[in-house]
Amino acid sequence: MELRDIEIFLALAEELHFGRTAERLRVSQARVSQSIKQQERRIGGALFERTSRNVRLTPLGERLRDRLHTGYGEIMAGIDEAAATARGQVGTLTIGTFGPHHQKIAAVLDLFRQRHPQCELRIREILPADPFGGLRTGRVDVGLLWLPAREPDLTVGPELYTEHLVLAVASDHPLASRDRVKIEDLGDHPVVDLEGPIPDYVWEAHTPSVTPAGRPIRRGIAVATLEEAFTAIGTGSVVSPIGGYVAASRLRRDITFVPIADGPILRYAPVWRSASENTLVRAFVQAAGDAQKTT
Repeated sequence: MELRDIEIFLALAEELHFGRTAERLRVSQARVSQSIKQQERRIGGALFERTSRNVRLTPLGERLRDRLHTGYGEIMAGIDEAAATARGQVGTLTIGTFGPHHQKIAAVLDLFRQRHPQCELRIREILPADPFGGLRTGRVDVGLLWLPAREPDLTVGPELYTEHLVLAVASDHPLASRDRVKIEDLGDHPVVDLEGPIPDYVWEAHTPSVTPAGRPIRRGIAVATLEEAFTAIGTGSVVSPIGGYVAASRLRRDITFVPIADGPILRYAPVWRSASENTLVRAFVQAAGDAQKTT
């Protein structure tokens, strides 16, 4: 039975009038009659009782109507949803990352572009001092942020990758000659602080406030950008844990990066504003999950 024949049958079951059914579906009355006769021949029984004055369903027709009504509704809902999704995937999606971190999700970006070539994908930088600001202002649709992100208005997606921290120190700093350092060493040197609305619990995951032995780690110069942090570190007045991926892209003669033997491991995941979730955001998260399965 063709979908159009099902539509004709269900419409006639509601209207119980061949003329009104034809008008409703914008077909000829003969087309309605022909379709019903074909269905009855195929099934092997009458679906409607017809007289000169009225049309009504037979018991067989009533059972068929009840069974087809639900299935037809599901089919049409699926078609409508697919059409809405296709329309939603034409537009612009802005991804925010820290510095060069978009290169860490190159496979995700490539897969998303393959699946949705009509969508423009933009990359914008997120400042560590304000990781959630771009999401809340709409400047960024999805942010690739280190965890945790325990914000009531934000949704966190699947973890995509991790990053080890290294310690950035001035090249003539006493720690610069070490093969590696430990978090306990930070109790002896002030560290960079962030000047911005970053929640304390987020910064704590990156730069702890106490050493494993419980000694306080002093906060020194407050900075708003990575460049400001490197400038302050280069003077020797502060040190700072830095993501290893960012450090590798910012090699400088005045700064040495020393591995941290027991440093925190940053876990990164896509984060988006719950109220702004749409088909593009869901498509990106789907691509992220699928790309992970193939790596």
